Amino acid sequence: MLSFLAKRLLLLLPVLLLVSIIAFSLFYLSPGDPAEILLTGPQGPPDPAAVQEFREREGLNDPAAILYMRWLSKVAQGDLGYSYVSGERVSDAVLGSFMPTLRLSLISLLISLMISFPLGILSAVKRGSAIDCLGMTISLLGVSVPNFWLAYLLIILFALNLDILPVAGYGQEGDILHLILPAATLGISAAAVTCRMIRTSMLEALGQDYIAAARARGLPERSVVLRHALRNVLLPVITVVSLNFTYLLNGSAVVETVFAWPGIGNLMTRCIFSRDYPMILGCMLFLAFITLALNLLTDICYYYLNPRMRHEAGN
Repeated sequence: MLSFLAKRLLLLLPVLLLVSIIAFSLFYLSPGDPAEILLTGPQGPPDPAAVQEFREREGLNDPAAILYMRWLSKVAQGDLGYSYVSGERVSDAVLGSFMPTLRLSLISLLISLMISFPLGILSAVKRGSAIDCLGMTISLLGVSVPNFWLAYLLIILFALNLDILPVAGYGQEGDILHLILPAATLGISAAAVTCRMIRTSMLEALGQDYIAAARARGLPERSVVLRHALRNVLLPVITVVSLNFTYLLNGSAVVETVFAWPGIGNLMTRCIFSRDYPMILGCMLFLAFITLALNLLTDICYYYLNPRMRHEAGN
């Protein structure tokens, strides 16, 4: 196990380095001068002297390679810099925004699993029935409907027409009422992909010889499905669930913006519009690290659930 973890951890460093190079290159090659953009106000273009002073203070006049190495050396020490707009430490802002995103993502993932597992299993067991058609129709709609459109539909129905849920906001420390609509929006979309994967994997498992042997021994159908077939379905489903969770953490910017949820996606959206490059770079690097950590966790789950993987790692 230790050698397996060591190999996976060694792969994280070059990937993070590559992400940092790509992220910094996008920042450096993006059009417009950050100093001019940040100092431009309602009164018009900024004073050239103020622009020059800002560039000298932030070291923006240096070549790209020097800027990158200076930024990377600070990142290696845990310093992501300071916001151009608010002056806040980037690490504090990113961590503060990540906790609401993590909470939203966990609840969304729970909703998606509560929908997808029973619906996917029923669709496979009752293949070709009305339940199967209903499940696949719901899954198709979940994949096809854009998140922002579903978000507005839920707002119109539950917040404006029925007036039982708040339209947007975080509430008192993210109370559950403010969490329901954004979590449902993300959870329904994630459930669609998971449901189709569970149905496909379950159909494949139910056609195997060991399932026929279990039925021949007179085992109840419930035991055949849940104890024998479902166990072999977990491996591909773990991959999809991991990808869904990664998507929820990284791809919730639109939903967070619609519902004014103070998460990291909303933070990145605001920073992109204000050209707050240190904050954007910090968010991108942090999300890349979280994605790699989730992939490592998925590999560990595979290691324990797949005997062949343990055998290969031991050789």
